[in-house]
Amino acid sequence: MLGKLGVSLREAIKKFLGRPVADELAVKELIKDVQRALLLADVNVGLVLDISEKIEERALKEKVPSGLTRRDVTLKVLYEVLVEVLGGERPPRILYPTNKPIVIMLVGIQGSGKTTTAAKLALFYKKKGFRPGLVCADTFRPGAYDQLKQLSLKIGVPIFGGVDGSPVDIAERGIKELKSSGCNVIIIDTAGRHKSESSLMEEMKLIAEKIRPNEIMLVIDATIGQQAKVQAEAFNNTTKIGSIIVTKLDGAAKGGGALSAVAATGAQIKFIGVGEKVDEFEVFNPPSFVSRLLGMGDLKLLAEKVKEASLREEAIKSALAGRLTLKDMVSQIEGLKKLGPLRKILDMIPGLGLNLPEEIADVAQEKLEKWTVIVKSMTEEELERPEIITRSRIRRIAKGSGVKPRDVKELLDSYEAMKKMMKTLMRKHKKGRLPFPLKL
Repeated sequence: MLGKLGVSLREAIKKFLGRPVADELAVKELIKDVQRALLLADVNVGLVLDISEKIEERALKEKVPSGLTRRDVTLKVLYEVLVEVLGGERPPRILYPTNKPIVIMLVGIQGSGKTTTAAKLALFYKKKGFRPGLVCADTFRPGAYDQLKQLSLKIGVPIFGGVDGSPVDIAERGIKELKSSGCNVIIIDTAGRHKSESSLMEEMKLIAEKIRPNEIMLVIDATIGQQAKVQAEAFNNTTKIGSIIVTKLDGAAKGGGALSAVAATGAQIKFIGVGEKVDEFEVFNPPSFVSRLLGMGDLKLLAEKVKEASLREEAIKSALAGRLTLKDMVSQIEGLKKLGPLRKILDMIPGLGLNLPEEIADVAQEKLEKWTVIVKSMTEEELERPEIITRSRIRRIAKGSGVKPRDVKELLDSYEAMKKMMKTLMRKHKKGRLPFPLKL
C-alpha cells in the first residue's frame, strides 16, 4: 500500500529519530524529507507546502507534555496533519441493510477497476453476515459479464446479467430478481467511459433516476494521481448521496496524489483497494491508514484480520506483552498465511513497519514454511520452554525436520528477538512514550 511513499516517510522518521537532539534544525530537516516524499507521490505542491507549514508551526510551538519530548510531539504532529489532509478523524458511515434491502450503484471511467471492486464490495458485505448479490449492467465492454460472473463464483455470491436489454432495464430486472431470491445488498456494476466525466455522469443520472439506489459510489484509479480531483468534483457536484472507492493503492506511485486530491473535494472516501486479490479491500480510515504509512501499525485492523482468519486475539496481546511461546507459534504461523503477505501484516504491528527493512520481510515470508516444519519437530516441553533446547536437541530437531542446525538456531534467535522487541514496545506504551498509543 503506497509502498514508495511509506518507505520514504519511514526513512525520514528513522533519520529524525537518529539525530542526537530534536532541535529546530532537526525538525526542518524532517519536514524537507517529508516534502520530498509527498512530491514524489504526486501530492499537489500547494498542499505539500501547507502541510509543511502546519508541521513546522505546531512542532516548534506546541507545549511538550510531561513525560514526552519534542521528538515525540513532532511525530504526533506529523501524524495528525497527515490524518487531517486525508479526511480527518471522522470514520466513514457504511450503509447497512435494516428492514429493507439496499441498492448500491458503482460508476467510474473505463479501467478504474470497477468490476473487480464490485466483487470486493460484495465480499465485504458477505463477511459482515449479509446476503449480497451482483448485477452486471455493463453492456458497453465485451466480457464484462463473464469477468463479474467468474468473480461471483469465486466468492459465492449470486449474479444477474448477460441478458439482452438496456443498462437501465437490466439493472431494474436484476434488482427485482435478486431481492426475490433473498439478497439484501444489491450491487450494480455499470459501464465505464473513455475518460469522459460528462457522459459518465449522464449515465449515472439516467440509471439512478430509474432504480433510485440507496448509494452511488465512484470508483477511482489511484494511478491517475491529482487528476482524481476532476472526477471527484464532478461526482460530488452531481449527487448528494455519493462516496468514493480508491483502487490500486498497492502499487500506485501517484496514490498519495489521488487520496489527497479526492479528500480536498470534500467527497468521502469509504473504501480502498490495497491489492489485486478479492479480499484486499478495506474501509478507509485516515488514522489507521496514516499509522501504517508511517510504520506505527494498526492493531485494530490487525485484530479484525486475525478474527477473520480464526486466530485468537489473545495471542496478539500475549506477543506484545512478551509472553509469546513457541507453542503459540505452531498454531499461529498457519493462521498468518491466511492473513495475506507477511509484509502487510507486519505493517499493522506498531514498530515493525518502521524498523523492519523490506528485504527482511521478504526473507521472513519464505522462511514461514521452514519454521512450521521445525516447530512441529519439537517436543511439548521444548515448545513451552525453549530455553532448554541444547545443541544436541538442535541437532535432533534439525534431523527430524529435514533442515540444517543453523536453521533451528536462527528460528530460536528470531523468536527471542521478537519477544524482546514486543516487551520494549509494551513498556514504552505503559509509560506513555509512544506517540501513537497501542489500543488492545
